[in-house]
Amino acid sequence: MPVQQFDGPPPPRRIPEPWSGPSEDGGDVLARRVLLVLLTAMLATAASTALKESLVADGWSITDAVLLGIFFPLFALISFGFVNASIGFLLLITGLRPGFMPTPRWSSPLKGRTAILMPVHNEDVAAVYARIAHMAEAIAQGGMAKHFDFFILSDSAPEAEAEEVAAWRALAQQLDCALYYRRRTQNIGRKPGNVAEWIRRFGGAYDYMLMLDADSLMGGDTIIGMAQVLDRRPAVALLQTVPMVIGATTLFQRWMQFASHLYGPISTAGLVWWSGSEATFWGHNALIRIEAFAACCGLPELPGGPPFGGTIMSHDMVEAALLRRRGWRVHMVLTDATFEEYPPTLIDAAVRDRRWAQGNIQHLRLLGASGFHWINRLQLLLGASAYLASPLWLLLILTSIVQALAGEPSLMNRSTSAVVLAVTLLLLFGPKLLSVIWATADRERREALGGWRTIGRSVLLDVPLSMLVAPAIALTQTIDLLGIAAGKRSAWDPQSRQRDGLAMRDILPRYRWHLGLGVLLLLLSPLMPVTALWLLPVTIGLLLSPLAVQWTASARAGAWAARHAIFEPRYGELRAAPLPEQRVAPSPSPV
Repeated sequence: MPVQQFDGPPPPRRIPEPWSGPSEDGGDVLARRVLLVLLTAMLATAASTALKESLVADGWSITDAVLLGIFFPLFALISFGFVNASIGFLLLITGLRPGFMPTPRWSSPLKGRTAILMPVHNEDVAAVYARIAHMAEAIAQGGMAKHFDFFILSDSAPEAEAEEVAAWRALAQQLDCALYYRRRTQNIGRKPGNVAEWIRRFGGAYDYMLMLDADSLMGGDTIIGMAQVLDRRPAVALLQTVPMVIGATTLFQRWMQFASHLYGPISTAGLVWWSGSEATFWGHNALIRIEAFAACCGLPELPGGPPFGGTIMSHDMVEAALLRRRGWRVHMVLTDATFEEYPPTLIDAAVRDRRWAQGNIQHLRLLGASGFHWINRLQLLLGASAYLASPLWLLLILTSIVQALAGEPSLMNRSTSAVVLAVTLLLLFGPKLLSVIWATADRERREALGGWRTIGRSVLLDVPLSMLVAPAIALTQTIDLLGIAAGKRSAWDPQSRQRDGLAMRDILPRYRWHLGLGVLLLLLSPLMPVTALWLLPVTIGLLLSPLAVQWTASARAGAWAARHAIFEPRYGELRAAPLPEQRVAPSPSPV
């Protein structure tokens, strides 16, 4: 697994072998991408032109230039999301499925052997082993157990080893698939280092590896079908599925679970439509050709300190770009029975988001890497832009406040402000409306999401709740980015997957800046009444952020939502079986 270089001449491309079956790209992927970029640029340019004409009507100022400079990239981002979702809606509503068809269930025998890797880091042992048991039993029911081995790759603390080993010994004797366990004593390179070590030691015995997270769960037919895809398409190095959220208990988790089921499909369909063989990698719930990954994805330490140097944190998108650089194909597939869990609270989500932010900002350094496909560069840029958008939104608001306090016409006082706001809301909430139309157009989909009443009630709560928490999320991301710029590292702590409530004493220290900014906006309101009226949703969201965090973190609130048919999809649920009863038995040799 040689370490790759991002500068100098790119390595030679591997010439992919042909495969049977139709082209996944449809032969027109370039035209799709050009259409996507043109529509995005047209929307952003039209809105920015209208704003510019309004700004220059009473003279041009420095703050006007700042407003316009911030407005264009922000509007381009939301335009991109709207166009992507609209294309996905048109594809799904007309019965088309972009990219690969649903994972096939061919009768031909499997050729390759697959290792299913589950890296763990101080996780709930019972939950992890229950998910493994469920997947192993599902594969065995498909008659393919001999083709799949499971590996638990532990980076847990030494005190967790005894419990993990005991559970492994109990479960390994009960499965038809082989189950191996090993714990690293030195956690070099975090998860990528864990996987790289396994590849160097054991990867040569397998053709493919199914990369999972500790909260991942996949159906047996899906796993087998993906292996059959790689058997038949030797030029494809990676198949990325789009996992849905399960296992929700708190109101926040139920909210995110429902959103993934209702709003996710059309955006995913659009993404698959234009990404083609340059799809991205999300680090889990993906099947990978080991030969390709080992040859292309040895990650170096970047020179310098954080945020741009050191270990590559968001490694998955970079690995996808490295695979494509050598000519391998990377595809995203629309398939069922692929799942993950979600953080239980806004705070837990923000902790995870902070790690992703540092990794995605680090990608800016790799935009000029030699040999990357331009679509992979675009994906790296979009990933970073998702976090840079938050400080840009706040800077836009701050500039408008400065203009209002200085007696200049602010963005909210312009003649085009109502039109710009209306178009912005259309682009932001249009994908939600299209998702509802698609979901309710088919009876089976509608009933799977709980029917008309559940969908209606859920959307009526989702929209104001999204508006309420958006300012707090934006400020949290901005604070995190400032910390990243100052060189503050992200800790590698175990993820919290289950929680029931948060005490206000734990919330307030994290949201003191949110409350302070909300109070400041409230105090400035008499000095800028028109601007304050426009900013009222922001002010309210910041002032109520601790209460919103506490309410959504409650499992009781989640149960209340379920009783009232809110955020309660029944679609696609695949629940893990309980951990089989542990019994004394001889264990296989640990790896």
